[in-house]
Amino acid sequence: MDISVNRRGYQPTQEELRKIQLTQLDLIQEVQRICEKCNIHYNMVGGTMLGAIRHHGYIPWDDDADIGFLRKEYEKFRKACKTELNAEKYYFQDCRDTEGYRWGYGKLRRKDTEFIRLNQEFMPYGQGIAIDLMPFDNVPDSETARKIHAFICFLYRKALWSAVGRKTEKSIFIKGLYKLLYLIPEKRLIESYQRWINRCGKLGRTNQVRILTFPTPKGIYGYDRKWYTDLRLYEFENSRFPGARDFDGYLKVKYRNYMDMPPVEKRKVHPISKLTLTEE
Repeated sequence: MDISVNRRGYQPTQEELRKIQLTQLDLIQEVQRICEKCNIHYNMVGGTMLGAIRHHGYIPWDDDADIGFLRKEYEKFRKACKTELNAEKYYFQDCRDTEGYRWGYGKLRRKDTEFIRLNQEFMPYGQGIAIDLMPFDNVPDSETARKIHAFICFLYRKALWSAVGRKTEKSIFIKGLYKLLYLIPEKRLIESYQRWINRCGKLGRTNQVRILTFPTPKGIYGYDRKWYTDLRLYEFENSRFPGARDFDGYLKVKYRNYMDMPPVEKRKVHPISKLTLTEE
């Protein structure tokens, strides 16, 4: 099923959304297959973990899926994809492997599909239906160091986002800042970001971890490490995937009153400009 580019954006129908979700479920199962074969630890995070607890599957309106790894496990998975991934159906993206890819985390995508976010049509890499693969890095234990760490993470996030922000930001001033950030050569930016990852790795086994280029809730600098190491299996759709044993502690930090259904106007969806679904 192919829908032509819509420059104003639209939201998928319920039937289309369900097909997107089932394609993503297939992607998660491929992650599960590789991780079980290669002894790699992973777990559901974000809205996927919330969906497992509140809905035993997808949040009904959710159009993405999130899988987390501690950094060492993420690197093992990245390496495993080079030999173990079913390359006839899927492809893996990371800013070190995919030219023009400017996210600080990886994506696993389904071939022969498209899910192009509105205002990202010009990004120069494949944009098949995807799940996010989130590496969690060390956060300093010192309160002061955490604030500095968070600010540096903010700068990297904005520098990476500048490819999109320079075209889509409505504020002329901020748009100008993004244009300046975009002048940083991509290769140098990625190399600098990798040095930052390595520096965080030298902090040792800190109490908290986070995705370096993904925002955290206000006043939160990281998440307890145990939420990515002390795991159990949870039902998700027709499968069972690992998630934090202390799901209540994790979800309260992430979403506060997580069992409350948000009003319709606050249900997050991503406008898209093109959708191509598999015929399966």
